[in-house]
Amino acid sequence: MNAHDTARTHWLTGPDRGELREEPLAAPAPGEVVVRARFSGISRGTERLVRHGRVPAAVASTMRAPFQRGDFPWPVAYGYLSVGTVEAGPDHLLGRDVFCLHPHADRYVVPAEAVTVLPDGVPPRRAVLAGTLETAVNACWDLAPLLGDRIAVIGAGMVGASVAALLRMFPVEHLQLIDADPGKAAFAAALGIDFATPNQAADGCDSIVHASGHPAGLARALELVADEGEVLEMSWYGEGEVPVPLGADFHSRRLSVRASQVGRISPRRRSSRSHADRLAVALQALRDPVFDEFITGVTPFERIEDAMRAVLADDARGQLCHVIDYAQ
Repeated sequence: MNAHDTARTHWLTGPDRGELREEPLAAPAPGEVVVRARFSGISRGTERLVRHGRVPAAVASTMRAPFQRGDFPWPVAYGYLSVGTVEAGPDHLLGRDVFCLHPHADRYVVPAEAVTVLPDGVPPRRAVLAGTLETAVNACWDLAPLLGDRIAVIGAGMVGASVAALLRMFPVEHLQLIDADPGKAAFAAALGIDFATPNQAADGCDSIVHASGHPAGLARALELVADEGEVLEMSWYGEGEVPVPLGADFHSRRLSVRASQVGRISPRRRSSRSHADRLAVALQALRDPVFDEFITGVTPFERIEDAMRAVLADDARGQLCHVIDYAQ
């Protein structure tokens, strides 16, 4: 077996443990492509829960990645932010750089319709953000901001920061990114967005996007939103119990909490947009070089376990998208 017949894939094998496995690479069937990875991104929020075995059995089927191998909790090959070059397949794709929702692997075979060609002006390394930005596009469709709105995003992680980066393109009166880590102020400034810690944040928001992953953030969102305002909940808590303060003035202020999740197109666009359309919107948005600010580290594929262990630790701070480089 030679290098052309094999691929290396990262597998999670137990609590906070993983390894690279060399495996046979299937020959592509008609309508399939072989992709040689250039970069992949570690999605801290979801991959942390998967790595630590916190995917609830009730949603295990929903949380499967498109080309996931194995089942939760372990062993499992998981991930969904891969960019590579098509080295075999239909002529119109040969040699093109593409995005694919694929686990961390140096080569893989997928249906041709599972890859999306990168638009001109989107560097391959930046393009690993496309999957997370697609989640943010869906959130903006759910939120449907209006001219002159006052909006806050709580949680400056990958998802929250992506939503904030898109919302800064809207003609809102005030946009604020809120995070408990004051060190995120420099990141917000690079995006041109106002920053505040939770106790400094402005109230009277027409709507708030909550993406901190902590119940305290949701409680603070309910305090900061204006009467009859809405909190769009994007945090996924895994198996955790989440107390929500629905007493006090929640009812008298007629507040709303609504979920947003990328698995389905927002109802506001479901009849007119496909998943491919939504991903195309995300990739076009990535022409903006401000998204390079989201890449907080790069590690060679050979050392992916070192990166996983550091980036996905519960107490890791300052991380947004950590990129795995397959050429180093």
